[in-house]
Amino acid sequence: MGRIDDLDLKILSELAHDASISVPKLSKKISVNASVVYSRIKRLVKRGLIKKFTIVINDEALGFGVKALTGINMDSKLRDNVLNELFKIPEVREVAEVTGDLTFWFTMTSRSLDEMHQLISEKVGRIEGVQRTETFIEMRKTLREILYPASIAK
Repeated sequence: MGRIDDLDLKILSELAHDASISVPKLSKKISVNASVVYSRIKRLVKRGLIKKFTIVINDEALGFGVKALTGINMDSKLRDNVLNELFKIPEVREVAEVTGDLTFWFTMTSRSLDEMHQLISEKVGRIEGVQRTETFIEMRKTLREILYPASIAK
């Protein structure tokens, strides 16, 4: 994959914080020539270290104030059906296949606890192959800015 140096890590950290920052502003912020920053970003994308530039949507501002993490225990023969049906539910944001007692963990948003209850019992619970669910309502979320340790650069 090649060597990642401290400049690459600075660029990755800054872009992780704000992917919309312009190259000239980024170059000023990290005190590096804009042409160098531009070429480094191109290289990071080409090498697959940057998968895509994206946005984070404010679910609460859209009225989706309840978030939940739900685990599913299921009939493994119906794995593909369960996965396909989960993604037919618009409130499902992402699904992860995991090790342990539960096969999938997925995140959902809703406008209220009543709506979340209905989603889990009426939609998720009725998917063919789902045997059991376990749901955790998010009370508060604290995100850590992505800061890579210098040891990665070696």
